[in-house]
Amino acid sequence: MKAENLLAELDRLRKDAPKDDTDLEFLTLHHVFCFVSYKMTEFRAYVEAEDKKGAFRAYEQSEG
Repeated sequence: MKAENLLAELDRLRKDAPKDDTDLEFLTLHHVFCFVSYKMTEFRAYVEAEDKKGAFRAYEQSEG
């Protein structure tokens, strides 16, 4: 699994949510996306460590 793939999916979810500064879902998606984008080096290291533990195995197997 690549960190960029997870970030792209988070961005897709963020863009799908109606932009509404009074909606907690939109605020959460937007600010988590911004924070993770800013901390990409750390996020990559986290995803690599989780990948080694097998955290994404079920997803990867389902994708073929």
